[in-house]
Amino acid sequence: MAKGSASTSKILGLALIVIGLGLAIWGYQLSQSVGSQITEALTGAERDRVMLFYIGGAASFVVGLYLAMKR
Repeated sequence: MAKGSASTSKILGLALIVIGLGLAIWGYQLSQSVGSQITEALTGAERDRVMLFYIGGAASFVVGLYLAMKR
């Protein structure tokens, strides 16, 4: 692999880590909203949108971590 490609991969990995953390924080904020808390109280489950933010954030973080740590 060319040296420029490795640095591009690391930069992309760091960007994905930041995006993943941002999505997880955004999902947490959504889960604390009044509408989400009412839905959770009535159904006992988180809203689908909140879960998508959590799953997307975790996936982005893991892929970003892999790219950032890859040699």
